[in-house]
Amino acid sequence: MRSYIKDSSWSFAELDRVQTSYLTHDYHRYPAKFIPQLACRLIEENSQPGDLIYDPFTGSGTTLVEAIINGRSAYGADINPIAVLISRAKTTPIEPNYLECKVSSVLAQIKMRLLNENERTQFIFDRFCTMTPDRNRIDYWFPKKQKHDLAIILSEISRVENQHIRSFLLCGFSNILKGCSRWMMKSIKPTKDENKIIAEVFKSFITQIYRMSRKNEEFWNIVGKKRAECLVHNCDARKISIRNNSVKLLITSPPYVTSYEYADLHQLTAIWLGYLTNLHEFRSKFIGSVKKSDCQVDLVSDLGIMIVNNLKSINTRQAKSVERYFFDMQQCFFEMYRVLENDGRVCIVIGNTELRKVRIQNAEVFIQIMEKAGFTVNKIIERPILNRILPLTRDKTTGRFTAKNTADRLAYPTEYIIIMDKI
Repeated sequence: MRSYIKDSSWSFAELDRVQTSYLTHDYHRYPAKFIPQLACRLIEENSQPGDLIYDPFTGSGTTLVEAIINGRSAYGADINPIAVLISRAKTTPIEPNYLECKVSSVLAQIKMRLLNENERTQFIFDRFCTMTPDRNRIDYWFPKKQKHDLAIILSEISRVENQHIRSFLLCGFSNILKGCSRWMMKSIKPTKDENKIIAEVFKSFITQIYRMSRKNEEFWNIVGKKRAECLVHNCDARKISIRNNSVKLLITSPPYVTSYEYADLHQLTAIWLGYLTNLHEFRSKFIGSVKKSDCQVDLVSDLGIMIVNNLKSINTRQAKSVERYFFDMQQCFFEMYRVLENDGRVCIVIGNTELRKVRIQNAEVFIQIMEKAGFTVNKIIERPILNRILPLTRDKTTGRFTAKNTADRLAYPTEYIIIMDKI
């Protein structure tokens, strides 16, 4: 067993939510996202101004925002188009007066159309069906009034010509969908709440956009004039369009074995914005999905193979999922090695987990694979998890996540920062 450096300073226990939600980090809720201070510290300790920072699992764009703030260039990639939308909005500072002018115009148009009942009725029959690929799911999650008002807001956003303004508004639109639907607010699973008091659409949208506008102004005041380069692409981390030996520092937090849940979690946005015509197909794109077509799997980690074999005797399907996950990540690590500069560095933040009482030692498996790819260990830091939006408690008997008051142990007590060098 390798020796890990236990360092509680990496937990950032002293920070509250306000301190971890500064600038554009608070644009959109996102599960299990980085604490910005964690990404910032990794950037400051492992790179210099002007270096290119890359995150192949961009998620909500936390690493990219911190790279920009710290004067680095940034490149992000994510297979999830909703993650790309959020990241592009968060990493694009917009001149505040210009944003205010455009937003005010759009909100005025939305308000006028919402007050016109005749147009609402006409809109429903003439345009609603063409704008929503999966009408049945829209009907399932949204009451009639919320559904109609959201459709009008989306139609007005689609008229906006400026790409940055449109992305800004779509990000805000996406973040109100959960509150304006029957989706249970405290659930990260697609759970319907028939007794929920559902939020008013236009009021929610105005509140969201004004809050984002204030955050954008703060962001603009810091980076607006220097405008570091940042690109975000919707692509697969196993095959990216970056030339060999071009990235100085790679920082990321990969998805866990159950990564397909991101597809479920973001299905409301995916439906409304036309990203989702088939949930099965949408899930199949994610790392570790058993929905992928079968292909040859050749793991280079002995520990990974042992974990898969242990699971096979208990649950074949979950064993296949873990095997697929490790192999997908293996492909990602070899791709990381290709794009990283000689003397470049990669920082992976990952925790271990458990399935069917079998320990899934992600960190150690990742290290074995990365060494096979050609990386060498710089150091491995073990940090307590205190501020992560993940289910935190687990029942010992069943191994399932459970409420805190009935739990007997933490599900994710620590996670690991794996720092590897390309020599």
